[in-house]
Amino acid sequence: MIDFKAKLKDVPTDPGVYLMSDEAGEIIYVGKAKNLKNRLRSYFVNLATRAAKVMAMLEHVADFRYIICASEVDALLTENNLIKKYSPRYNILLKDDKAYPFLRIDMREDFPRIELVRKLKNDGAKYFGPYMQSVNIKDIFDLIHTAFKVRDCNRDMSKPSRPCLNAHLSRCLAPCSGKVSSEEYKAEIKKVIDFLRGNDKEVERVLKEKMMAFAEEENFEVALAYKNKLKLLDKLVRKQVSALPKDFNLDLFAFESNGIISSIGMLAVRGGKLVGGENFVVSCADDDIASYIYQYYKNNPPLADEVITDGVEDMISLEQAISALASRTVRVVSPKQGVRKQLLELAHSNAYDAMTKYGTQEQRRKLRTMGAVRQLKELLGLKTLPNRIEAYDISHISGTDKVASMVVFEGGEPKKAHYRKFKIKTVEGNNDFACMRETLTRRLTELSQSKDESFSTVPDLLLIDGGKGQLAYAKEAQALTGRQDIEILSLAKREEEVFLGSQPTTPLLLPKDSVALQLLQRVRDEAHRFAITFHRNLRSKHMSESALRSIPGVGEKTAARLIKQFGSAEQIKHKTAEELSTLDGISINKAEYILKALGADSDAAPSDIEAGFIDEFASEGEYTHAEEASEDNIPKGADVPSGEET
Repeated sequence: MIDFKAKLKDVPTDPGVYLMSDEAGEIIYVGKAKNLKNRLRSYFVNLATRAAKVMAMLEHVADFRYIICASEVDALLTENNLIKKYSPRYNILLKDDKAYPFLRIDMREDFPRIELVRKLKNDGAKYFGPYMQSVNIKDIFDLIHTAFKVRDCNRDMSKPSRPCLNAHLSRCLAPCSGKVSSEEYKAEIKKVIDFLRGNDKEVERVLKEKMMAFAEEENFEVALAYKNKLKLLDKLVRKQVSALPKDFNLDLFAFESNGIISSIGMLAVRGGKLVGGENFVVSCADDDIASYIYQYYKNNPPLADEVITDGVEDMISLEQAISALASRTVRVVSPKQGVRKQLLELAHSNAYDAMTKYGTQEQRRKLRTMGAVRQLKELLGLKTLPNRIEAYDISHISGTDKVASMVVFEGGEPKKAHYRKFKIKTVEGNNDFACMRETLTRRLTELSQSKDESFSTVPDLLLIDGGKGQLAYAKEAQALTGRQDIEILSLAKREEEVFLGSQPTTPLLLPKDSVALQLLQRVRDEAHRFAITFHRNLRSKHMSESALRSIPGVGEKTAARLIKQFGSAEQIKHKTAEELSTLDGISINKAEYILKALGADSDAAPSDIEAGFIDEFASEGEYTHAEEASEDNIPKGADVPSGEET
């Protein structure tokens, strides 16, 4: 086993490229650095701060070597060559050397034609594109040859020949006939170039004129075809991007990652218009997409004036490398505000959407559940996999009706049969910290005493909502019960800081887009929802009991039985006297009296109901309201399964 820390001492501080290999000697990752020593040191020191995808790679790293380069630009070029040579599984790879189609027009020819090419050459011709999957290049061709009279054949223009059908259909000037001058034909080609640069007004005008002409001739089938072409034009040629000059050409690259899979979103702006975009889901161990952008331009030479991105560490080196490919200056910009920033945010949104929707529904579910559980272990450096997570929250209003919730997630999914509720018993007033200590003390005590499956199952991780204060009281509960062996975690809402019981003074910040943090947030929010729901139900029950017990002759036991059987006072009000009288101890007269007191409609006169009820009350020897109020038949203190509270 190689001692990486010892090997790091010999690494120079020069710029260069490093190669990481596994036990079989296979290159699994290639990276570049301004300072080789600092970069490599970041991999093997303070591992707990590394992203999950980096940790996954490091588990397979058996050795590393490096190549010193003359500059950061040379390091970028060398990295790209090595990635292409080894195809390392933890690098961002442009699969299959994908090259997008371009349109080529060589104005040096007497009668230029429009060609579809995938490789750009420094040959003096004009190139337009790239045209991505969101744009069908055949539709572009069809629009051009519908609106402009240019040739689409490979005929030898030096020898006059008989015009083809396109000339008779007014789709071509027929330069093959020898009757059209080069200047006249090139004037039409310049209209095509103007269209490809973003000016779609001429195409729109021509299509509308032809549509109306055929409609006037009552040739509605052809007119409909031109109407459909206008719709296609609106789809292919996007609207002008506000605040961008019409001659602006931009490429935008955005990077999104959840710590396990990543996505790159690309948008293309041509002639000041958003004309296309694509998203690529990739597996990688780094967030710097400079190597990917360079790979992209190696296969698709840059036609843009600017590259807009915020996912590159060394912008200057990337700018120099891309400019060398383009044989002109291409700026690489990280915008802070304005329309470029808005477009980049759009690219981020597209990349994030592609990442979250990648794979089958089952694959996405596994990523959000067990994938998040494994990532949580790696990011927090936990000793055991947090398969069973129990979360707790407190709910009350100004210290009244204090309750706590316990929710359980197993394998990253809620296990609702194991949810439990607590009524706070020993804490006076408004003290959330003490409420949390009581709740956890009671719960951890049940580990060795309860026969209930949920309480007797040992959690892998305890999660509480709050910061260091909540954590301190929770640790007191652990000390009181002797269960310091269970890891505990608090999640503070403001900055989503994580505090571990094993290192309570050092806050940890999980990546905002990591599935691990998203899991903790789901568990925390579910505990909060469950606590609030229980508190509201309990408060509603107490308010209903108060409403019932304010009725003379209705005591605590009667009120409790009514609520248990029929629900709240509001629900009882809508019952009939016959329904209420089905309850033991409540006669028709008593039921009518209760309904009248609650404001329910009744056919009997109020005085008759009240008199009859009071007479019956006295004749049956019922206890007085004061006597009933002193009795209590509601059991308290028992810990019972969900659906009941403790």
